[in-house]
Amino acid sequence: MANNISSLERYRRQVIIPEVGKAGQQKLLDAKVLVVGAGGLGSPVLYYLAAAGIGTLGIVDSDSVDITNLQRQILHRTDDLGREKVVSAKEKLNSLNPDVKIITYNLRLDRYNAKEIIGEYDIIVTAVDNFQTRYILNDACIELNKPLVEGGIRGFDGTLITIIPGKGPCYRCIFPHNVDLEKGELGVMGAAPGIIGSLQALEVIKLVLGIGKPLSGRMLFFDGLEGNFSEIEISRNEECPVCGKKDKGE
Repeated sequence: MANNISSLERYRRQVIIPEVGKAGQQKLLDAKVLVVGAGGLGSPVLYYLAAAGIGTLGIVDSDSVDITNLQRQILHRTDDLGREKVVSAKEKLNSLNPDVKIITYNLRLDRYNAKEIIGEYDIIVTAVDNFQTRYILNDACIELNKPLVEGGIRGFDGTLITIIPGKGPCYRCIFPHNVDLEKGELGVMGAAPGIIGSLQALEVIKLVLGIGKPLSGRMLFFDGLEGNFSEIEISRNEECPVCGKKDKGE
């Protein structure tokens, strides 16, 4: 565990939680988490994971900061306009917690580089706005046996599910075909990704510590206008071409 007084004091309010303790804090400091996307969802995920003391954070994003991002992407400021998002994000996170090692990837994740990047991390977080990247992440995580915390936002609403290979459905079990059919921009109320991204960070922390009940096999829905949460259970598709038992010898 961090061996100086300031570092110990930084995490004091979570170390005193019975489910965490010094041993749990050490697990957090040893963990390596990759967040794909440094925008609306990625901002709160990264902020809270850095604050919690996740030892290594990887950030994948190929975009630069645009004025339209600032209404929801709280990692970035007006002075960051035109800068690479990974550079802006790393700067803020290092300022928040210098204990954390930040590794940046200023690129678009694709089927050619996904497994090489993902292979370096313990847990992967989806914080993207397109289905193509979700499928790539899902398929690579299933193949490499990496937990994947998946979140989505539209308008005032959001969804969240944790994909644990071999223990529940994967993303293709839920959406077997590309459903990214809608063209143009989708509206997003800035506070909505703050809520879902915070819950994604909490899921990661639970996975690292091995506590609680992850959202595996359960999709959580948030209705921002009604101010409520609901969930549905989702079973693994045994015929899924990615995680199903067919032709896998199981």
